[in-house]
Amino acid sequence: MLRARVCANIGAMADPAPSVRRRGKAKPDLFGYDPAFHERVRPVSEFFYRRYWRVETEGLEHVPAEGAALIVGNHSGGIPFDAAMITTGVDLEHPQHRLVRFLYDRFVAEMPYVGGAYNRLGAVPASYRNAYRLLQTGALVGIFPEGVAGVAKGIGQRYRVQRFHTGFVRLSLSLQVPIIPVAVVGAEEIYPVIGKWTRLGPLKDILNVPYIPVTPLFPLFGVLGAVPLPTKWHIRFGPPIRLYLEPKARATRRQAAARLAERVRRRIQMMLHEMLAERESLF
Repeated sequence: MLRARVCANIGAMADPAPSVRRRGKAKPDLFGYDPAFHERVRPVSEFFYRRYWRVETEGLEHVPAEGAALIVGNHSGGIPFDAAMITTGVDLEHPQHRLVRFLYDRFVAEMPYVGGAYNRLGAVPASYRNAYRLLQTGALVGIFPEGVAGVAKGIGQRYRVQRFHTGFVRLSLSLQVPIIPVAVVGAEEIYPVIGKWTRLGPLKDILNVPYIPVTPLFPLFGVLGAVPLPTKWHIRFGPPIRLYLEPKARATRRQAAARLAERVRRRIQMMLHEMLAERESLF
């Protein structure tokens, strides 16, 4: 439930980014978000967003100017750069420059340096309680309900959205917050996963990862093979889904939640089909 990786303001959560740009400094929040660190990293994120992957983002008018919402999308890429680019797109191009608080898988928190960096950039370890607390403060919370199954799927399964966990449905119904579907095209091909290296031996304790993705270039070409391919990305935000306005949707039984989660999954899958039909070139 609520398993998602990558890229945490319990104070002025509803709209932290503008305050960062006005004042430049702020105290880290309870989840470890560090606005000053975010400012230092922003040029790197912007380079990948504008220059390397040349991301085109549309539908930002569907992301509310203030107040809580759940941003729910497809997960892909072997390594979760998709969360970083969604966050960067909203940060740079949304009129209010809002911060998206993505939930990430708990094993990431134990990886050397990675978990701490995620927290400082605004990400939060995935749990129902953490997401609930963020939404109560008016935050934009990003979730990949496919979890590891989405980011680890092979290239033969690209753009086939895996089964959704249902925690985000219960959050939306409990707190009456909209779900903003988002579809990402381009991330699947940055690391074409043709296999997974699970026999890590001593590396498992050092890296604390369940597997290492195998691509046509990695590990054959070493460090150079780990460089993501410069594919062309498209990110599309869809109209809000307000399940809490539907009387029949208010039942929170497991079967009802699974049915509603599947409905959202199909909406995102349809968005992906439309975007792939419009795509002219991978690069």
